[in-house]
Amino acid sequence: MRANVLIEPGTIEMQHVPIPDPEPGGVVVKVMTALTCGTDLKAFLRGHPKFPTPTLFGHEFAGVIAKVGAGVTRFKEGDVVMSTHSAPCGECYYCRRGQENLCDTIMSTMVLGAYAEYIRIPERIVRHNMYPKPDSLPYREAALMEPLACVVHGLAAVTTREDDTVVVLGNGAIALLHVAALKARGVENIIVAGRRAYRQAVARAIGAAQTIPFEAETLPEHVHDLTNGRGADLVIECTGQPQIWELAVQLVRRGGDVIFFGGCKRGTTVTFDTERIHYDEITLRSPFHMTPRAVRQARQLLIERRVAWGQLITADYPLERLGEALDELQRGDCIKFAVLP
Repeated sequence: MRANVLIEPGTIEMQHVPIPDPEPGGVVVKVMTALTCGTDLKAFLRGHPKFPTPTLFGHEFAGVIAKVGAGVTRFKEGDVVMSTHSAPCGECYYCRRGQENLCDTIMSTMVLGAYAEYIRIPERIVRHNMYPKPDSLPYREAALMEPLACVVHGLAAVTTREDDTVVVLGNGAIALLHVAALKARGVENIIVAGRRAYRQAVARAIGAAQTIPFEAETLPEHVHDLTNGRGADLVIECTGQPQIWELAVQLVRRGGDVIFFGGCKRGTTVTFDTERIHYDEITLRSPFHMTPRAVRQARQLLIERRVAWGQLITADYPLERLGEALDELQRGDCIKFAVLP
C-alpha cells in the first residue's frame, strides 16, 4: 500500500509498505478519508514525543473494513465504519473509576497511520470506539468523530443554558468544534475571538453569534462591554498559550467556568489571582482526551447533522500531496483538509 511516512520533522516520504494484517479481535480498515489535525501539523513541524520517527501518522479517519481478525463478531469485511485512534483498557485504576480518558495505557497504545491506504485497528479500539457509519453521513464528516469526542468530553462537566454567553478563544478546528457542539446544545450567544477572516466567517456559519478581533490588550474590556459588565458565563481557551490561559480568567463572570482545552508546552506555568478565583468562585477545568461515552455522544451529534459539519473541511487533497496540505494548514486560512487515498 501507499503510506505517508514522517521521516523527521519537515520531511514526509511516500513509501510502499505491506498492507497490515489484523490482530485477533482487530480489523484492518481501508481509509476513505483522513483529516488533517493540529497535532499532526505540530509533529510535522517540530516532532512530537508520541511520534518517534520515522513513523506512519494521521489519526482522524473513516473507511471500510478490509480484513477482520479472529474472534471479531461485531463487524465483517465490507462494513463502513467510523473510529477513533485510541481506547481505554477497561481494567486499570482509572478505567474502573469511570475516568477512561486517563487510562494508564490509552496514549501508549494509540494508533497512527491514517495518511495511508489502510490502517490496522487493534481489538480494544474495535471493542470500545468503532461504530458503523450510516450512509447518510459522508466519510469526511464521520472522520470528525475523534476530535469532536474530545470536545464533548471537555464540555461534559459544564452545565450550559440557552441564554448563556460563551466566549471561545481561538478559531482553529478545535475552537470551531466547540462552537458547533455548543450550538447543538442550544446555546445561542457564542462569541469567537480570532484573527483570520476566513475562520471567523466559518465560525459564524456554524453558529457563532458574534466574532471579535483577538486583541489580548482590549479583549477583557470588549467582553465586559458585550456582557453588561459581568463577563462570560463560560470561557473556553483553545490556543494552548500560557498567557491566554491567564487572560481567560479575566473574561469570565463571578460564578462562571473556564475550560482550558488548549494544551501548553511541557514545563510552562501560569499565574492566577487567588482572590479572583476564590471570592468570585471561578471554576477552572482542564479536560484531556475522551471517554467511550463521549465518543458515542459525538457520533450521535454527527449523525443528527443539526450543524453543517462539512464547513469545517476546507478542501480535498490526494494522498500524495499531504505535505502541501500541511503547508497550507500552517498558513492558517483554512480549518481542516480531507486527505483522500
